[in-house]
Amino acid sequence: MSTSRLVGVHHKTACITFPQTQDAATQKRRKLSVAALQGQAVGNQILSKYGNHNLYVRSIRPSFLPLRPQHRTRSHTAPPCVAAVSSPATAAAPLASVAVSLRTQLQQWQASPLVGNSEWAVWAFLLAAGAAGLWSEKTTLGQALSGPLVSTLIGLALSNLGVLPAAAPAYAVVNKFLLPLAVPLLLFSADIKRVFSETGRLWLAFLLGAAATVAGSFAALSLFPLRSLGEDGWKMAAALMSRHIGGAVNYVAVSEALQTSSSMVAAGLAADNLICALYFTLVFALAAGIPPDQPSAATSSPITSAALPPEEGKSTFTVLEGSTALALSAAICAVGSRLSKLPALRVLGGGIPCMTAVVVALATLLPKQVGALAPAGEALAVILMQVFFATVGASGSVAYVVTTAPSLFAFSALQITVHLALTLGFGKLLGFSRRDLLLASNANVGGPSTAAGMATAKGWRASLVPAILVGIFGYATATFLSIYVGHTFFRRF
Repeated sequence: MSTSRLVGVHHKTACITFPQTQDAATQKRRKLSVAALQGQAVGNQILSKYGNHNLYVRSIRPSFLPLRPQHRTRSHTAPPCVAAVSSPATAAAPLASVAVSLRTQLQQWQASPLVGNSEWAVWAFLLAAGAAGLWSEKTTLGQALSGPLVSTLIGLALSNLGVLPAAAPAYAVVNKFLLPLAVPLLLFSADIKRVFSETGRLWLAFLLGAAATVAGSFAALSLFPLRSLGEDGWKMAAALMSRHIGGAVNYVAVSEALQTSSSMVAAGLAADNLICALYFTLVFALAAGIPPDQPSAATSSPITSAALPPEEGKSTFTVLEGSTALALSAAICAVGSRLSKLPALRVLGGGIPCMTAVVVALATLLPKQVGALAPAGEALAVILMQVFFATVGASGSVAYVVTTAPSLFAFSALQITVHLALTLGFGKLLGFSRRDLLLASNANVGGPSTAAGMATAKGWRASLVPAILVGIFGYATATFLSIYVGHTFFRRF
């Protein structure tokens, strides 16, 4: 008497039954065919999970074991062992596969960098990237991007293409020693008494711009909380606030004090530089109708070499001045590092803020002695900072920068928009001239160098030294203010 049984094959589109037989050869053939179909069923289930495919696989099978799909179409007449794909999601599968392959290749390159274990090669590439950033400022594109951003992008490319390692002892040396050494070198001319006595109403306009930056930071953080960036979100808000009160040195100092990741620092720098390029274009457009000073006004404020930024090319120094500046900066770093370990000063956030306080105090108490080293200090600091920016790029990840830069771009755009609107609006109500407001805003966002460049380009010679001094005042104060606001308020967002 013939009996029937259901063979245990669970398939999305087929249920297979056949009568039991006594023929051993036929039974063996059936078992092999069932095993083959089971393998196809597992493969179809895996593929349908990721592509939602309506999959039909043809294979060589006995004629008495038909596979009956629920929806047989002409697209299912594929050659043996080839799946016919009709889902749109499947069309994107090759792109995802390519992305995975590229990511894997980049990881392999980073795991075995071209320089190998040669520390000298790492230093050579870092110094070359820093020099390339400075050279790029002689070109139109380099001026638009800025030297620090170019050095960062070069370091980022070298690391992610497998030339430089993602982590190296040289990077630790730059972060631990060269960066702190550069901060006092930039602040030898930070004489606070001179700021108060020679800047006049421009200093008050600068304070208004700083308050507008703080307000813009709160507004931007309210609309773009940066929660997707994790713990680095509020840290980047504080760093960008310091960037738009003082300058790049404050951005670096706050990022280092708050222990922000290198990839985040690179992403913030890239996003902010694009916004700043648009900002400077707008500021110059708003200043188009303001006339230059009369020739007699050019002599109303003496211009000293210590006050001029190194970009002006007027600051020269001897080898003795350069070595003295380095020695003094190292001594300030030693004192600041020791002070940062005191319980009462830990609230400042680390060694760099304490070093900033020490050098500002020295520059104010001994303006002639310390100020005479300013040209040498600024030139040496620019070199060290360029190496640092190259290191930031080399420590970063392209994928991370690309995914985080848009949110930081939006944050920085709103922050600067609110800053400029409040500065011009309230400044007009308080009786400030548009010239002073635009110069003060420029000193806030770009620092003393861009403010001096604007004063020179517009022929405002009487405002040249005051613009530089208020920019230096921003260098001296933005780090402390941003760390305090970040820890006290931004951290709660």
